[in-house]
Amino acid sequence: MKIEKDKYYIVRCDRASVFFGHIAEQNGQEVTLTECRRIWWWSGACSLSQMANEGVKRPDECKFSVTVDSLTVLDAIEIIPCTDRAAENIKGVWVWKI
Repeated sequence: MKIEKDKYYIVRCDRASVFFGHIAEQNGQEVTLTECRRIWWWSGACSLSQMANEGVKRPDECKFSVTVDSLTVLDAIEIIPCTDRAAENIKGVWVWKI
């Protein structure tokens, strides 16, 4: 897959969780993301594939973390490009924090 620097992606990891952001670098399963949020819990999409295509239908029920400037995961097992529509929807989900 050709990674586009200005595109948003959903990255599913084996143990680290699910992340949303731009991919700055990829080397095998090691992926560095920028403008990144952890997707801890979502509602309104049956799968990450649907979320990458459409976003979420119930954003008020989702738990997405704060945005961090940069994050590197070591165990990426799936990289899904997001549509522009989905990316705007996901960015608009309120920040879940304690």
